[in-house]
Amino acid sequence: MNYLGHHYFGIPVAITVEGANILTRNLMIFGQGATRCHPYILDEMAAAANPDEQQAAKDFDGLLIKHIGFAAGNITKSLLNAVSGSYFNRTPENAETSYYYRHLSRMSKALAVCADVSMLSLGGGLKRRELLSARLGDVLSHLYLASAVLKRFEDDGRQQQDLPMVHYSLQYCLHQCGIAFEGVFSNFPRRGVGRTLRLLTFPIGIHYSAPTDDISINIAALLMTPSVHRDRLTHLCYVGTKDDDPVAIMERAFIALDGIKPLERKLMQATRNGEIPRKSSLIEKLQLALDAGVITEDDRQKIENAEKLRQKAIQVDHFCADHFKQVSLQPGKAA
Repeated sequence: MNYLGHHYFGIPVAITVEGANILTRNLMIFGQGATRCHPYILDEMAAAANPDEQQAAKDFDGLLIKHIGFAAGNITKSLLNAVSGSYFNRTPENAETSYYYRHLSRMSKALAVCADVSMLSLGGGLKRRELLSARLGDVLSHLYLASAVLKRFEDDGRQQQDLPMVHYSLQYCLHQCGIAFEGVFSNFPRRGVGRTLRLLTFPIGIHYSAPTDDISINIAALLMTPSVHRDRLTHLCYVGTKDDDPVAIMERAFIALDGIKPLERKLMQATRNGEIPRKSSLIEKLQLALDAGVITEDDRQKIENAEKLRQKAIQVDHFCADHFKQVSLQPGKAA
């Protein structure tokens, strides 16, 4: 009956095989990715390794000039974003998410500045500074996740019902980027460099708040109501059709219980009015409500059916003592 149990069984495998994500976060995302994602670093390394010294010098000088211009442009844009509140960054027309596009662009420029300065000041030692590279990797990861959210919102046709989830996701990602940047500035191996980076990218501070509880409550309400919106978000989730399928039982109980909410309110109101005794079983309450004309026979059947499904959904697997004795006596099974 525990349809989530097998997923938990697989978690230790994912942790041991993937190094609990420590290797990915602390080394791979930024320590290795910065070199290959940078528009000039990899080419500069290739030029430096060229055995033809004259051609190598020519290629390297050209790349270095472009690199300096690229870095200077990012620093200028970062300062402009800090002063203007990212107002001048381009956004899609008539988008409810314009604010996020502007500030994700700001984060992207700030990351580019921090990446260039980190590689310039630390060189190959950046890979060994795993806490630092992990924080820069966190910024990159949350920028990626935020971009994916915006793309999904656009691809789905800017569904208005998705906005609470979009707001939550983007506010969370921006907040996490801010935390990571603060960690970089405060813990940079060369303190003067860390302070300089802060002045270049966030001179008046990092002001991105975490999502509010109101947004979380709004999302929970959306997901707890059967609707086309919920079906669209869960269309790839498996729901069986058999009577004993645990996911199907949960889904049927969820829909049935949502359908009797108006009837439950009628029963509660009748109880407050004294038409139905408070201390009575559900069967007794339904009969009394039927006699009083509060509900109809069809209403009673709906409530009883929903209650049966609810009771079935909250059940857990039960194994008798004989079952464990049989398992312990099977060859290859531990007692």
